[in-house]
Amino acid sequence: MKKFVMPAMFALAVSAGPALAADIAKPVYKAAPPVVVSPWDIAFGAGIASDYNFRGISQSDRKPSVNAYFEARYNSSKDLQWYAGIGGYSIDFPNRPSAEIDLYAGVRPTFGPLALDLGVWYYWYPGGQCFNTVALCGSDFTAVTLPNTNVIKADVSFLEFFAKGTYTFNDNFNMGAGVFYTSDWLNTGASGTYGNLTAKFTGNALPSGWNWYLSGEVGKYWLGTTDTFYAVAAFPAGTPLPDYTTWNVGLGFTYKVFTIDLRYYDTDLTKAECNVLTGDHTATFDASNITSINPGGMGSKWCSASFVAKLSVDTTLSAIK
Repeated sequence: MKKFVMPAMFALAVSAGPALAADIAKPVYKAAPPVVVSPWDIAFGAGIASDYNFRGISQSDRKPSVNAYFEARYNSSKDLQWYAGIGGYSIDFPNRPSAEIDLYAGVRPTFGPLALDLGVWYYWYPGGQCFNTVALCGSDFTAVTLPNTNVIKADVSFLEFFAKGTYTFNDNFNMGAGVFYTSDWLNTGASGTYGNLTAKFTGNALPSGWNWYLSGEVGKYWLGTTDTFYAVAAFPAGTPLPDYTTWNVGLGFTYKVFTIDLRYYDTDLTKAECNVLTGDHTATFDASNITSINPGGMGSKWCSASFVAKLSVDTTLSAIK
Protein backbone atom coordinates (compact mmCIF):
# COMPACT_ATOMS: atom_id res chain seq x y z
CA MET A 1 0.00 0.00 0.00
CA LYS A 2 2.81 2.38 0.80
CA LYS A 3 4.38 1.62 -2.55
CA PHE A 4 1.18 2.81 -4.27
CA VAL A 5 0.53 5.92 -2.20
CA MET A 6 4.01 7.43 -2.44
CA PRO A 7 4.33 7.19 -6.24
CA ALA A 8 0.81 8.62 -6.59
CA MET A 9 1.63 11.58 -4.39
CA PHE A 10 4.90 12.13 -6.27
CA ALA A 11 3.08 12.05 -9.62
CA LEU A 12 0.48 14.57 -8.34
CA ALA A 13 3.18 16.92 -7.16
CA VAL A 14 5.03 16.71 -10.47
CA SER A 15 1.90 17.30 -12.52
CA ALA A 16 0.87 20.31 -10.41
CA GLY A 17 4.40 21.64 -10.03
CA PRO A 18 4.69 24.09 -12.96
CA ALA A 19 1.41 25.84 -12.23
CA LEU A 20 2.12 25.98 -8.53
CA ALA A 21 5.66 27.26 -9.10
CA ALA A 22 4.42 29.92 -11.45
CA ASP A 23 1.93 31.13 -8.87
CA ILE A 24 4.56 31.31 -6.17
CA ALA A 25 7.32 32.89 -8.28
CA LYS A 26 5.17 35.54 -9.93
CA PRO A 27 6.01 38.91 -8.30
CA VAL A 28 3.23 41.15 -7.08
CA TYR A 29 3.60 44.75 -8.35
CA LYS A 30 1.98 47.74 -6.70
CA ALA A 31 0.92 50.64 -8.89
CA ALA A 32 3.37 53.54 -8.62
CA PRO A 33 1.87 56.61 -7.00
CA PRO A 34 1.04 59.31 -9.57
CA VAL A 35 3.56 62.12 -9.92
CA VAL A 36 1.96 65.25 -8.51
CA VAL A 37 3.06 68.38 -10.34
CA SER A 38 2.29 71.58 -8.47
CA PRO A 39 0.23 74.08 -10.49
CA TRP A 40 2.20 76.86 -8.80
CA ASP A 41 5.51 78.23 -10.02
CA ILE A 42 7.66 81.32 -9.57
CA ALA A 43 9.63 83.08 -12.30
CA PHE A 44 12.34 85.55 -11.41
CA GLY A 45 15.30 87.30 -12.95
CA ALA A 46 17.52 90.36 -13.17
CA GLY A 47 19.50 92.28 -15.73
CA ILE A 48 21.83 95.15 -16.48
CA ALA A 49 21.70 97.25 -19.65
CA SER A 50 23.70 100.10 -21.13
CA ASP A 51 20.40 102.06 -21.36
CA TYR A 52 16.81 101.43 -20.34
CA ASN A 53 14.97 102.05 -23.61
CA PHE A 54 11.17 101.78 -23.45
CA ARG A 55 9.21 102.04 -26.69
CA GLY A 56 12.03 103.96 -28.34
CA ILE A 57 12.66 106.48 -25.53
CA SER A 58 15.47 106.34 -22.98
CA GLN A 59 14.27 106.09 -19.39
CA SER A 60 17.74 106.34 -17.86
CA ASP A 61 19.25 109.40 -19.61
CA ARG A 62 21.25 107.08 -21.90
CA LYS A 63 23.03 105.66 -18.86
CA PRO A 64 23.25 102.07 -17.55
CA SER A 65 20.20 100.67 -15.79
CA VAL A 66 19.60 97.60 -13.63
CA ASN A 67 16.34 95.70 -13.24
CA ALA A 68 14.84 92.73 -11.41
CA TYR A 69 11.46 90.99 -11.26
CA PHE A 70 9.52 88.32 -9.37
CA GLU A 71 6.42 86.64 -10.86
CA ALA A 72 4.04 84.14 -9.27
CA ARG A 73 2.27 81.77 -11.67
CA TYR A 74 -0.70 79.42 -11.35
CA ASN A 75 -1.46 76.88 -14.10
CA SER A 76 -5.14 76.00 -13.83
CA SER A 77 -4.63 73.70 -16.86
CA LYS A 78 -1.89 72.98 -19.36
CA ASP A 79 -3.32 75.72 -21.58
CA LEU A 80 -4.21 78.40 -19.03
CA GLN A 81 -1.83 80.31 -16.75
CA TRP A 82 -2.63 83.10 -14.28
CA TYR A 83 0.12 85.35 -13.02
CA ALA A 84 1.00 88.40 -10.92
CA GLY A 85 4.36 90.06 -10.53
CA ILE A 86 6.47 92.95 -9.38
CA GLY A 87 9.56 94.40 -11.06
CA GLY A 88 11.82 97.40 -10.82
CA TYR A 89 14.18 99.51 -12.97
CA SER A 90 16.72 102.16 -12.12
CA ILE A 91 15.81 105.33 -14.06
CA ASP A 92 16.75 108.98 -14.46
CA PHE A 93 13.59 111.06 -14.91
CA PRO A 94 13.33 114.88 -14.80
CA ASN A 95 11.22 114.76 -11.60
CA ARG A 96 13.83 112.60 -9.83
CA PRO A 97 11.78 109.56 -8.71
CA SER A 98 13.68 106.86 -6.89
CA ALA A 99 12.86 104.09 -9.40
CA GLU A 100 10.27 102.61 -11.70
CA ILE A 101 8.26 99.93 -9.90
CA ASP A 102 6.06 97.71 -12.07
CA LEU A 103 3.04 95.94 -10.60
CA TYR A 104 1.21 93.66 -13.01
CA ALA A 105 -1.20 90.74 -13.34
CA GLY A 106 -2.96 88.82 -16.07
CA VAL A 107 -3.82 85.55 -17.75
CA ARG A 108 -2.08 83.59 -20.54
CA PRO A 109 -4.37 81.22 -22.46
CA THR A 110 -2.89 79.02 -25.20
CA PHE A 111 -4.69 77.64 -28.24
CA GLY A 112 -2.27 75.34 -30.01
CA PRO A 113 0.36 77.53 -31.69
CA LEU A 114 -1.38 80.75 -30.54
CA ALA A 115 -0.42 82.12 -27.12
CA LEU A 116 -2.32 85.11 -25.69
CA ASP A 117 -1.45 87.42 -22.80
CA LEU A 118 -4.17 89.66 -21.33
CA GLY A 119 -3.55 91.85 -18.32
CA VAL A 120 -3.02 95.12 -16.51
CA TRP A 121 0.22 96.95 -15.67
CA TYR A 122 0.82 99.75 -13.17
CA TYR A 123 3.92 101.91 -13.68
CA TRP A 124 4.74 103.46 -10.29
CA TYR A 125 7.37 106.19 -9.92
CA PRO A 126 7.66 106.99 -6.19
CA GLY A 127 9.53 109.92 -4.68
CA GLY A 128 9.20 112.43 -7.52
CA GLN A 129 9.29 116.23 -7.27
CA CYS A 130 7.11 118.81 -9.01
CA PHE A 131 8.60 121.48 -11.28
CA ASN A 132 6.21 124.24 -12.38
CA THR A 133 4.48 127.22 -10.84
CA VAL A 134 3.46 127.27 -7.18
CA ALA A 135 -0.18 127.32 -8.24
CA LEU A 136 0.13 124.07 -10.20
CA CYS A 137 2.61 122.24 -7.97
CA GLY A 138 0.89 123.12 -4.68
CA SER A 139 2.50 121.46 -1.68
CA ASP A 140 4.78 119.49 -4.04
CA PHE A 141 6.36 122.70 -5.31
CA THR A 142 10.15 122.46 -5.58
CA ALA A 143 11.23 125.19 -8.01
CA VAL A 144 9.60 127.32 -10.65
CA THR A 145 10.96 125.08 -13.42
CA LEU A 146 13.83 122.78 -14.15
CA PRO A 147 17.06 124.61 -15.04
CA ASN A 148 16.24 124.32 -18.76
CA THR A 149 12.66 125.66 -18.23
CA ASN A 150 10.92 122.27 -18.66
CA VAL A 151 8.10 121.32 -16.29
CA ILE A 152 6.91 118.00 -14.88
CA LYS A 153 4.59 116.61 -12.20
CA ALA A 154 5.87 114.97 -9.03
CA ASP A 155 3.87 111.81 -9.77
CA VAL A 156 3.96 110.40 -13.30
CA SER A 157 2.55 106.95 -12.40
CA PHE A 158 -0.13 105.44 -14.63
CA LEU A 159 -2.20 102.30 -15.26
CA GLU A 160 -2.17 100.44 -18.57
CA PHE A 161 -4.26 97.59 -19.99
CA PHE A 162 -2.84 95.27 -22.62
CA ALA A 163 -3.60 92.35 -24.93
CA LYS A 164 -0.84 90.45 -26.76
CA GLY A 165 -0.70 87.42 -28.98
CA THR A 166 2.15 85.29 -30.36
CA TYR A 167 1.77 82.72 -33.13
CA THR A 168 4.50 80.05 -33.33
CA PHE A 169 4.88 78.74 -36.86
CA ASN A 170 7.63 76.24 -36.03
CA ASP A 171 10.54 75.73 -33.65
CA ASN A 172 12.45 78.57 -35.31
CA PHE A 173 9.97 81.34 -36.05
CA ASN A 174 7.13 83.24 -34.38
CA MET A 175 5.29 86.52 -34.87
CA GLY A 176 3.28 88.62 -32.46
CA ALA A 177 1.02 91.64 -32.12
CA GLY A 178 -0.15 93.68 -29.18
CA VAL A 179 -2.19 96.69 -28.10
CA PHE A 180 -1.66 98.70 -24.90
CA TYR A 181 -4.00 101.42 -23.61
CA THR A 182 -4.00 104.00 -20.84
CA SER A 183 -6.41 106.85 -20.21
CA ASP A 184 -3.73 108.92 -18.47
CA TRP A 185 -0.27 108.45 -20.02
CA LEU A 186 2.45 109.36 -17.50
CA ASN A 187 -0.23 111.19 -15.50
CA THR A 188 -0.33 113.92 -18.15
CA GLY A 189 -4.08 113.71 -18.67
CA ALA A 190 -3.51 112.46 -22.22
CA SER A 191 -4.68 109.06 -23.40
CA GLY A 192 -2.11 106.71 -24.90
CA THR A 193 -2.57 103.74 -27.24
CA TYR A 194 0.43 101.71 -28.34
CA GLY A 195 0.24 99.00 -30.99
CA ASN A 196 3.10 96.79 -32.10
CA LEU A 197 4.15 93.92 -34.35
CA THR A 198 7.02 91.60 -33.43
CA ALA A 199 8.95 88.77 -35.06
CA LYS A 200 11.61 86.38 -33.79
CA PHE A 201 13.79 83.84 -35.55
CA THR A 202 15.68 81.34 -33.39
CA GLY A 203 18.67 79.72 -35.09
CA ASN A 204 20.13 76.28 -34.60
CA ALA A 205 22.20 75.65 -31.49
CA LEU A 206 25.79 76.82 -31.48
CA PRO A 207 28.70 74.81 -30.02
CA SER A 208 29.01 74.46 -26.24
CA GLY A 209 25.31 74.88 -25.55
CA TRP A 210 24.86 78.42 -26.86
CA ASN A 211 21.76 79.42 -28.84
CA TRP A 212 21.03 82.56 -30.85
CA TYR A 213 18.10 84.57 -32.18
CA LEU A 214 17.18 87.59 -34.29
CA SER A 215 14.17 89.66 -33.28
CA GLY A 216 12.55 92.96 -34.11
CA GLU A 217 9.58 95.20 -33.38
CA VAL A 218 7.67 98.01 -35.07
CA GLY A 219 5.38 100.06 -32.84
CA LYS A 220 3.10 103.07 -33.13
CA TYR A 221 2.04 105.37 -30.27
CA TRP A 222 -1.16 107.44 -30.53
CA LEU A 223 -1.25 110.08 -27.80
CA GLY A 224 -3.98 112.52 -26.75
CA THR A 225 -4.03 116.01 -25.23
CA THR A 226 -2.61 116.85 -21.81
CA ASP A 227 -4.29 118.65 -18.93
CA THR A 228 -3.57 122.32 -18.15
CA PHE A 229 -0.42 121.49 -16.15
CA TYR A 230 1.40 120.99 -19.48
CA ALA A 231 -0.45 123.76 -21.37
CA VAL A 232 1.51 126.22 -23.51
CA ALA A 233 0.54 129.62 -24.92
CA ALA A 234 -0.76 128.18 -28.19
CA PHE A 235 -2.77 125.50 -26.37
CA PRO A 236 -3.98 126.95 -23.03
CA ALA A 237 -6.35 124.03 -22.37
CA GLY A 238 -3.66 121.38 -22.83
CA THR A 239 -0.93 120.42 -25.28
CA PRO A 240 -1.67 117.87 -28.04
CA LEU A 241 1.11 115.31 -27.76
CA PRO A 242 2.78 114.07 -30.95
CA ASP A 243 2.12 110.53 -32.18
CA TYR A 244 5.22 108.60 -33.15
CA THR A 245 6.56 105.38 -34.64
CA THR A 246 9.38 103.36 -33.12
CA TRP A 247 11.30 100.26 -34.17
CA ASN A 248 14.09 98.05 -32.96
CA VAL A 249 16.08 95.06 -34.20
CA GLY A 250 18.51 92.92 -32.28
CA LEU A 251 20.72 89.87 -32.10
CA GLY A 252 20.69 87.74 -28.96
CA PHE A 253 22.63 84.84 -27.51
CA THR A 254 21.37 82.49 -24.78
CA TYR A 255 23.19 80.02 -22.59
CA LYS A 256 21.14 78.16 -19.98
CA VAL A 257 19.56 80.96 -17.90
CA PHE A 258 21.67 83.78 -19.40
CA THR A 259 20.80 86.09 -22.30
CA ILE A 260 22.97 88.66 -24.05
CA ASP A 261 20.87 91.02 -26.21
CA LEU A 262 22.43 93.57 -28.60
CA ARG A 263 19.75 95.91 -29.98
CA TYR A 264 19.32 99.02 -32.13
CA TYR A 265 16.42 101.42 -31.33
CA ASP A 266 15.07 104.45 -33.17
CA THR A 267 11.95 106.64 -33.58
CA ASP A 268 10.63 109.24 -36.02
CA LEU A 269 10.40 111.92 -33.30
CA THR A 270 12.20 115.23 -33.72
CA LYS A 271 14.27 116.59 -30.83
CA ALA A 272 11.53 119.14 -30.15
CA GLU A 273 8.78 116.49 -30.04
CA CYS A 274 10.97 114.32 -27.84
CA ASN A 275 11.36 117.20 -25.40
CA VAL A 276 7.57 117.65 -25.24
CA LEU A 277 7.07 113.96 -24.41
CA THR A 278 9.88 113.64 -21.87
CA GLY A 279 10.46 117.03 -20.22
CA ASP A 280 14.11 116.00 -20.45
CA HIS A 281 16.16 117.79 -17.77
CA THR A 282 19.25 117.49 -20.00
CA ALA A 283 17.57 119.01 -23.09
CA THR A 284 19.39 121.95 -24.69
CA PHE A 285 18.19 125.02 -26.57
CA ASP A 286 18.25 125.41 -30.33
CA ALA A 287 16.11 127.94 -32.17
CA SER A 288 15.20 125.27 -34.72
CA ASN A 289 13.38 123.43 -31.95
CA ILE A 290 10.86 126.22 -31.35
CA THR A 291 7.36 125.02 -32.30
CA SER A 292 3.81 125.70 -31.16
CA ILE A 293 3.92 122.75 -28.74
CA ASN A 294 7.57 123.38 -27.76
CA PRO A 295 7.85 127.18 -27.44
CA GLY A 296 10.91 126.96 -25.16
CA GLY A 297 13.04 125.63 -27.99
CA MET A 298 14.55 122.79 -25.97
CA GLY A 299 15.57 119.61 -27.77
CA SER A 300 16.08 116.11 -26.34
CA LYS A 301 18.23 113.27 -27.67
CA TRP A 302 16.40 110.61 -25.65
CA CYS A 303 14.31 109.53 -28.67
CA SER A 304 17.03 109.32 -31.31
CA ALA A 305 18.90 106.27 -32.57
CA SER A 306 20.69 104.23 -29.93
CA PHE A 307 22.43 100.92 -29.45
CA VAL A 308 21.70 98.99 -26.24
CA ALA A 309 23.53 95.97 -24.84
CA LYS A 310 21.85 93.96 -22.10
CA LEU A 311 22.82 90.96 -19.98
CA SER A 312 20.00 89.19 -18.15
CA VAL A 313 19.36 86.02 -16.18
CA ASP A 314 15.89 84.41 -16.08
CA THR A 315 14.65 81.17 -14.55
CA THR A 316 11.79 79.54 -12.65
CA LEU A 317 11.61 77.77 -9.33
CA SER A 318 10.50 74.53 -11.01
CA ALA A 319 13.54 74.60 -13.29
CA ILE A 320 16.04 74.64 -10.43
CA LYS A 321 14.40 72.09 -8.14
